[in-house]
Amino acid sequence: MIKLFRVVVAVCLAMVVVVFSEFSQIAAQGPLRLGGPLLGLSGMEFEEFLLGLDDFLEVENAEEGLGPAYNNTSCAGCHNVPAIGGIAPMTTTRAGVRDADGSYRDLDPKRGSLFQIFSIPTHNCQSVIPAEANVIGRRAPIPLFGAGLVEAIPDEAIQSLADPYDLDRDGISGRAPIVVDLVTGDERVGRFGWKSQMATLLEFGADAYRNEMGITNDLFPAELTFRLMPEQLRRCDVIPDPEDVVEPETGRRGIDNFEAFMRFLAPPARGKITEPVSRGRLLFESIGCAKCHVPSLKTGANSNPLFDYQEVPLFSDLLLHDIGTGDGIRQAGAEPEEIRTPALWGLRHRRPLLHDGSAANTSDAVMRHGQEAEIARQGFEQLSSDQKIFLLAFLDSL
Repeated sequence: MIKLFRVVVAVCLAMVVVVFSEFSQIAAQGPLRLGGPLLGLSGMEFEEFLLGLDDFLEVENAEEGLGPAYNNTSCAGCHNVPAIGGIAPMTTTRAGVRDADGSYRDLDPKRGSLFQIFSIPTHNCQSVIPAEANVIGRRAPIPLFGAGLVEAIPDEAIQSLADPYDLDRDGISGRAPIVVDLVTGDERVGRFGWKSQMATLLEFGADAYRNEMGITNDLFPAELTFRLMPEQLRRCDVIPDPEDVVEPETGRRGIDNFEAFMRFLAPPARGKITEPVSRGRLLFESIGCAKCHVPSLKTGANSNPLFDYQEVPLFSDLLLHDIGTGDGIRQAGAEPEEIRTPALWGLRHRRPLLHDGSAANTSDAVMRHGQEAEIARQGFEQLSSDQKIFLLAFLDSL
């Protein structure tokens, strides 16, 4: 596979020391720009970040395994606003069936719910939602800034916040879903994706490589197709699976590079903290928003000092909740109406909002909250005009 970094990798690696020195000088002056690496990377870690960035930007084609059905041709195609690693004004499509008794089922249990919107010529393997589908869900890309810190939060820290039976009777019953780590086979707490369907960045990237670009890999070696006979699939996709293989030059797979880029991607910096922002923070907590949007979690013991007992001010409990905005799709350990609490750090860089991009701004998103978040929404409604301005100023500072 001819990749872009084969052309420029020698130059990039020769410049690592120079560029790393420049980043170090910037670090001394303040936070790096959005989309830059964590401060304090070693030379090797920075090299891995650059390799990951290169693969993240690469535009794939059918000769490299793209398709037969896909949603985009590069990782950056869905994660580029306001910087590489962010979001994009687009959604992916999922479909399922709600039977007459109210129970949910996938159209194909082996395939799951995703239906890609594009296909490679001759389009004989285009993803088509069958007529029996009566649940359609749309999901926007999730920003990846600070993902390595999120991965380093211990399972126990997330589980300690869960209250699935609402034992404290506050109306909030967050759940920590248990998923299987495909690499180790261990049960872990899910934390990545709108349904917390993945526990690790390696699996999160590998899943997207296969699902969103149709490029199979060691973790997901089969094409994501719907009711296609093997012979038809072979005519659509002639590249042997898995399509993502170890590159001789680096000894790494594409999914290894994606993992490195996401792990070492810096979190978003806070905006300016003014008096209205400080007042809004107090209101945010007083009306109950912080019960789910927990201001800060902490990583555990880690051999890498970048992730060793670090504060992670992400404003999320990383739990599944039903706040009345679910997409109706069951996935992994999440029920149809459950959605993972989205992290609010970097919120000022994101529009539109909510999992499907249906909220135009922060006020609209707050007003869409219900179910477990009903008390918090009512608290927002009862604020005075000035108080609402303060609260929204706080949210738009994140």
